[in-house]
Amino acid sequence: MDKIDFRLDGKIALVTGASRGIGEAIAVTLADYGAHCILTSRKADALKGVAEKIASRGGKADVMACHVGDLKQIETLFGNIRERFGTLNILINNAATNPYFGEMIGADERVWNKTFDVNLKGPFFMVQHAAKLMIEAGGGSIVNVSSINGIKPAPFQGVYSITKAGLISMTRAFAKELAGRNIRVNALLPGLVETNFSKAIMENDMIYDYAVKMIPLGRHAQPGEIAGAVLYLVSDAAPFTTGASLVVDGGALA
Repeated sequence: MDKIDFRLDGKIALVTGASRGIGEAIAVTLADYGAHCILTSRKADALKGVAEKIASRGGKADVMACHVGDLKQIETLFGNIRERFGTLNILINNAATNPYFGEMIGADERVWNKTFDVNLKGPFFMVQHAAKLMIEAGGGSIVNVSSINGIKPAPFQGVYSITKAGLISMTRAFAKELAGRNIRVNALLPGLVETNFSKAIMENDMIYDYAVKMIPLGRHAQPGEIAGAVLYLVSDAAPFTTGASLVVDGGALA
């Protein structure tokens, strides 16, 4: 048996929503293992600190602004990637939004459209563009960051949960379609992680206490505890893994 290799030397990796939280942790980890990371978020300024952090650890990173809910910006992003790098080996669809915390019967069309545009429509076209570059390169790896809410919808997060369920289904569909082109597509399903995204839960003692009681490990996660799972999925350690939904939730779905 060959030695398992997690190195990503020579790989070009695109990480969306990379300015903080889980996206930042993933980008730093991939760069630590040799990938040249392309960092994206809506505003380039928000990414500079992450790029500097990667550089200080001996890694390589470029900053390219892109709002994943805007198809024209996605098209521009991939045009820039082709011009700058000529290829793409790894895509991490991490960017997401949850503009509404409440009962679904109170959600209006604006909430629905914004959540779907960023959480599902954007990632679909990101995969579409990325796959075309990866086919030219002879293969690649894609990870869609979903959520355990895609399996078990959380209270007051119904619309968000629906988009994350759709992302899991999208992952499986693309995994089947792209397997013959040597492109692996997997989903990552984090549980409760301490990020700006989870503020509504973390800052409400009643909701937080309830959420933690549902976690057998008895605590929430830090962003860095999620990144290792992504490293596995995109590396040569997982050559036979595609169409999977890797749960990292402290046992909440067990």
